[in-house]
Amino acid sequence: MRRVAVTGLGIISPVGNNVTDFFNNLMSGQSGVRRVTEDFAEKLSIKIAAPADFNPSDYFPKKQVWSLERSTQMALSAASQAWNDSGLSLDESEKKRTGTYIGTGMAGAHTLAEAHISVYIKDARVNPLSVTKIMSNAPASHISILYKLEGPCLTFSTACSASSVAIGEAYHHIRTGFVDIMLAGGTESMITMVSMKCWGSLGVLALEDPDDPSTSCRPFSKDRTGFVLGEGAAVIILEEMERAKKRGAKIYGEIIGYSSTCDACHITSPSVDGQARSMHLALDEARISPDDIDYINAHGTATIVNDSVETQAIKKVFSKKAYKIPISSTKSMHGHLLGAAGAVEFIASVLSIKHKSVPPTANLRVPDPECDLDYVPNIGRTGLDIKTVMSNSFAFGGTNAVLIVREA
Repeated sequence: MRRVAVTGLGIISPVGNNVTDFFNNLMSGQSGVRRVTEDFAEKLSIKIAAPADFNPSDYFPKKQVWSLERSTQMALSAASQAWNDSGLSLDESEKKRTGTYIGTGMAGAHTLAEAHISVYIKDARVNPLSVTKIMSNAPASHISILYKLEGPCLTFSTACSASSVAIGEAYHHIRTGFVDIMLAGGTESMITMVSMKCWGSLGVLALEDPDDPSTSCRPFSKDRTGFVLGEGAAVIILEEMERAKKRGAKIYGEIIGYSSTCDACHITSPSVDGQARSMHLALDEARISPDDIDYINAHGTATIVNDSVETQAIKKVFSKKAYKIPISSTKSMHGHLLGAAGAVEFIASVLSIKHKSVPPTANLRVPDPECDLDYVPNIGRTGLDIKTVMSNSFAFGGTNAVLIVREA
């Protein structure tokens, strides 16, 4: 089997639109959560979200601002960062062995909402490009078109694990020789009235902190009330290791393990056994033991059930070692980016190796006996010997994905 290097990173997020700002803000505990200011805010019962500070007019000409869905705009912007960061320059034959895998939950949420308003409220003509903006494969397709990549172009929609699955499948396809280079990641933009009302009705959104809305997302804290919807995109460049070395690429790390499993028990309730099995399988593929993991970037959504179940699953896999590993949920700051969450958190994991630092779990202010591991409360840690990191993504539908990356 071939080895797979990470050679480029790009991100648009609620806490930074480049990897440097993103990681610095995470380390300082900077929150991207705020009160929603859109016109529909008055109609919401829960009025907080974590939007990206992203103005498409700063990135695209007027025609593309009109013709591209917001999630696609962010995906293209993140992909451009990753491409430039990697220093790739491909000839025609190399482009045939380069592909694009993107994960998303509902890439066309804004356009779909606009179409509903046009049809049911305004009785007006629908944007003629609505179909090409709404379709979930639009972000991946536009990235492939931009760089003329003729390898596989696939979209994964496994709810909150979608972009981790996209990265994992891209890794496997390079590993087995199907392709040489992959752009992989995820994108999501669901901060619309309909989306927020749907998630709110399900009862999983965090209640607004009356003193400071930015602290409303509190993973692993006993006073947690749910997650905060975030938006953004993250794309990474994966490359066959020897090829990357030969061209003198900057190598952030090496993916060594991946698993994708299904709990097969409930559409919304997570399974301790299912999550533990996914972590075990990733460790097995990486050919390492639990003792080799130096940091876990947890799924950590800040819902009562998820955080408790993930804690139990980590204990089941790591036993006594579980109490010695720093674990954190960066969702406490950037919110839950749903289909893009795994890729955003994978970038945080890669950067933790580069900077030998662990971002905190912000707003963890009330210890929970059911979540009693080292969740790095409130203050990030520096100067750590971090070489191997596990990144967890556990989704509605019971679709789990675990990635393991190590120092190259």
